[in-house]
Amino acid sequence: MGQIDDLANRYVDEWAPLNPTGATFIGVPGYDDQLDDLSPEGYDAQADLVRRTLAELDPLEPATEAENVAKDAMQERLGLDLARYESGDIASEISVIASGLHGLRMAFDLMPVQGERAAADIAARLGAFPRALEQYKRTLLEQAAKGNVSARNQMIEVAEQCDAWTDPARDNFFHGLADGLSAQGALRADLQRNAAAATAATAGFGQFLRTELAPLGRDKEAAGPERYARASQYFLGARIDLEETYAWGFEELARLEREMRAVAVEIAGPGATVDRAVEVLDADPARNIPGKEAFRDWMQATADKAVSELNGTHFDIPKPVLTVQACLAPTSDGSIYYTAPSEDFSRPGRMWWAVPENQTVFSTWRETSTVYHEGVPGHHLQIGQTIHRADLLNRWQRLLCWCSGHGEGWALYAERLMDDLGYLADPGDRLGMLDGQALRATRVIVDIGMHLELEIPRDNPFGFHPGERWTPELGWEFLRQHCRMQEDVLRFEWKRYLGWPGQAPSYKVGERIWLQARDDAKARKGAAFDLKQFHRDALNLGALGLDPLRKALARL
Repeated sequence: MGQIDDLANRYVDEWAPLNPTGATFIGVPGYDDQLDDLSPEGYDAQADLVRRTLAELDPLEPATEAENVAKDAMQERLGLDLARYESGDIASEISVIASGLHGLRMAFDLMPVQGERAAADIAARLGAFPRALEQYKRTLLEQAAKGNVSARNQMIEVAEQCDAWTDPARDNFFHGLADGLSAQGALRADLQRNAAAATAATAGFGQFLRTELAPLGRDKEAAGPERYARASQYFLGARIDLEETYAWGFEELARLEREMRAVAVEIAGPGATVDRAVEVLDADPARNIPGKEAFRDWMQATADKAVSELNGTHFDIPKPVLTVQACLAPTSDGSIYYTAPSEDFSRPGRMWWAVPENQTVFSTWRETSTVYHEGVPGHHLQIGQTIHRADLLNRWQRLLCWCSGHGEGWALYAERLMDDLGYLADPGDRLGMLDGQALRATRVIVDIGMHLELEIPRDNPFGFHPGERWTPELGWEFLRQHCRMQEDVLRFEWKRYLGWPGQAPSYKVGERIWLQARDDAKARKGAAFDLKQFHRDALNLGALGLDPLRKALARL
């Protein structure tokens, strides 16, 4: 192991005490009874660690090609992290999906719940919740005084999430967590007392957002060119031409909708529209599952089948990665996400769904490709294999390195791959995949358009408000016209785009870059190109920004 790997491993050791909830997310033991320091001083300490590490890394010469990849990855990822700290983007971020508050709450989802030690850790974390939120309030107000502040509408939406999490008739998150644990006597009393304190603190934080921070928030949700360019580069790990990508989004959406219309005819007969095909699919009892628990079981069975059939044929899946778990999240905002296994794989990789409060029936045709996206060959294969490959990757690469364009781009690429391999031959399942792809293409248009307030092309293929400037309202109208999701789920998506600029396009743009990388490899290797080997070589590089990925693949 060379100096670069030594530095990377030391970074993880120094990072974990500054990020106890992050340590829980990556499965590093010893911090489950603590919460992050969300004060300005806490954020400064994290920025200082990044700054010191980059300074030490710069003069080091890679001893191997593996260290060359690792150095490129660290300089790109940590360099952008530092830019986001110094700009105030990280400390000031408040959105419906990403904030200091969300990190604190979600850490509980991954904590062990069996045994007295687990209950004691949860009690300690619940007890620390009020202090962490007071620290966070101070940070947000300090950033706002510097002019670094999120949009007012996002603050109001997060306040409403606080209402849902703390309402006894809704999620009732903290009390529900404490009540579900086995504990007696003083520990039971601690759990109940601290759950009440965390509930009150979260409700109070919602009130703080409404009454103190929201009046300081930005009127516009548009990020503007400077902030958006920084966010886009961070989420992709690549510099792209935003206006070219915006124009490509219209072309890609039109292409996908042509494919959808062709599949609709297979489902509902000659002349059928996509909406008619959706009606036919939704009316088919065989394609609908009542009850979220039964739907979770279907997701589990679908994921297990994919693992069994792909292993040894199209991928060689390491033994610890053969297990993936489908889970229902304890909240109800409609999000679907993946969480990685712990470093020792004692906690498996998990696919989560925060089922909306009013959803009771679930369509299998809509979600077959989602299981491949979140499971195998998507996130679970990519992330699980990365964590497993201690023989190839240092600890920072395995546990901390993440780039949305690389990860989400791979997962979307995995959906298309499963279609190529015949797993979406059923026309309903294929329509569901295409509809999901169309959503991601729509995101490219809407996210870039709304945040840069671009003109809608006068010759756009949909005749949609030609020549007008994008607004959030037009973004919602466009989403409603082109996406067939349940309205409250789509509404959450729209709010997410507005509050998390640059992230939503990373799926489709990331897939585009993955496909370009595969085409480049085919051109280089000619008849010697092997798809399984390409996938193995690419995933063995670990996670990294997409520009470093292209450089690394070109050297193979």
